[in-house]
Amino acid sequence: MNAETSFSHVALPIFDGETESYDLWAVRMEAYLDALDLWEAVEEDYDVPLLPDNPTMAQIKNHKEKKTKKSKAKACLFSGVSKTVFTRVMTLKTAKEIWDYLKEEYAGDQRIRSMQVINLRREFEMQRMKESETIKEYSDKLLNIANKVKLLGAEFPDSRIVEKILVTLPERYEASIATLENTKDLCNITLAQVLHALKAQEQRRLMRQEGSMEGAFQAKLQINKNGKSRSSNNNQSTSSQSYPPCPHCKKNNHPEKRCWWRPDVKCRKCG
Repeated sequence: MNAETSFSHVALPIFDGETESYDLWAVRMEAYLDALDLWEAVEEDYDVPLLPDNPTMAQIKNHKEKKTKKSKAKACLFSGVSKTVFTRVMTLKTAKEIWDYLKEEYAGDQRIRSMQVINLRREFEMQRMKESETIKEYSDKLLNIANKVKLLGAEFPDSRIVEKILVTLPERYEASIATLENTKDLCNITLAQVLHALKAQEQRRLMRQEGSMEGAFQAKLQINKNGKSRSSNNNQSTSSQSYPPCPHCKKNNHPEKRCWWRPDVKCRKCG
């Protein structure tokens, strides 16, 4: 099994016709076709010249290879779209015609894409980390917006994400930010370094909170245990309370009026 045959078993990215997912699909599909050495057939849409009279074996091989690549690229694009999208491109003859149609139809013109970039940048600037959010949740949200901007062809450096995170974090992360300022050059620090440091502090804080909760729970159990012990001791002291010696039976575990050896004692049932 050669490398191309092996890679062809990788799942083909499918475009479902949703405009929001086109840019992501286009990046994945381009990488897929390039790995199969088929992207040239989409990008250039070269013509396959007719074979001359008495062609050489090399000419026949080259002719067949170019023709096969164009057919494979077209087949990949047909297979890489949903049934609804396929009905819109099935009459197109070449892979480049299919690719250009999808780009024009779903990517929008430059003016629309520029407006999308502006809206995404505005959305990014409005983000603030909530008290209930974790570092991962907040950073994932920022990265998702930044990646959408990049897919639209605009620049969005990681340094901008680093700056946004450091400026908008809640006060509980001040210690980590101060440590980073003292040990790192914030102009050159990477996004991975920032997230690693903040996640480490977050993990330590969670461990301390869990330790405090466990300590409080154990203290409560101890209080309940002590309370039960005192109650048990009280019951025992009550049951073993000492009385003056009874004049009738000489025992001291009951008062005289409850002694069954009294001369005036009577049965409660028959009198």
